[in-house]
Amino acid sequence: MATTELLDLVGRSPDSLSGGQRQRAWIAMALAQDTEILLLDETTTFLDLAHQIELLDLLQDLNDYQGRTIVMVLHDLNQACRYGDNLIVLRDGQIVSQGYPEQMMTVGMVRLVFGLESQIIQDPVRGTPMCIPMGCKT
Repeated sequence: MATTELLDLVGRSPDSLSGGQRQRAWIAMALAQDTEILLLDETTTFLDLAHQIELLDLLQDLNDYQGRTIVMVLHDLNQACRYGDNLIVLRDGQIVSQGYPEQMMTVGMVRLVFGLESQIIQDPVRGTPMCIPMGCKT
């Protein structure tokens, strides 16, 4: 509970928690099982941006400082590049490619998977690739 900063919420039911608190509670339950691998499906869905970043930072800390493997489904390409070490790109349920964010985030990949034109730039803070969608389908 301390790792996920939920000590002040002990005794409350998950239904009474905010979305971000609830996600952290689920992660705390998984950590209590002492698992080395966390499998997370769209963990940031329905969270505002501040709670998304808070949760992703927590997961990155679990990976960096506790050595836990995090396998996570994300639909936000920029968050995937910023927080992921290895990306697997899917289209229609099939693996299109796999590799480092710098290898995966290309104009061609965005066009193939999403049918969008884009520009790929470097995140000025982390140096990871960032996708700027052009807003028109091909």
